[in-house]
Amino acid sequence: MKVNLLKLMLLFTVLFTMNSCSSDATEATADSTSSVIVENYTYTNNELETLKLINDYRVSVGLKPLEIINHISFKSEEHDFYMIDNKVVSHDGFSDRANNIMKVLGAKTVGENIAYNYNSPQTAVNAWLNSPAHKENIVGNYTHFGIAIREDATTGKKYYTNIFAKIN
Repeated sequence: MKVNLLKLMLLFTVLFTMNSCSSDATEATADSTSSVIVENYTYTNNELETLKLINDYRVSVGLKPLEIINHISFKSEEHDFYMIDNKVVSHDGFSDRANNIMKVLGAKTVGENIAYNYNSPQTAVNAWLNSPAHKENIVGNYTHFGIAIREDATTGKKYYTNIFAKIN
């Protein structure tokens, strides 16, 4: 009995880590050291589709669509590369990203969703919408957002970082 329970717990752990996504939000003070705004960012089709799916959902529930900001997508991309380089799925450094967005863009609040190992924008957005914490960011009191989706060249797994900000 204990062996079967242990096997079942191991299976759930593996499944959770293989299809993980997470959410975080902060109202930290804006004291980041870098004040340079990144104005250029080239979006992939998957990134544009993910942003559209999020805005379509927001509109469907009576909310305003969010505006895309390249600087936020750049900060998202930096985090994707961090996760790939360190082989982790985490919100490590979120306070630094949030503080930078607050300082550089004047954001009042910042939230973040991450996801790992989803093969399409639709499956990632569906997972976020089926998670109360992630959905809270998607329907939250934000005005702007950005996203980056990067693939680990070694494993082929995709990393998603979606950052939301309230500016104004």
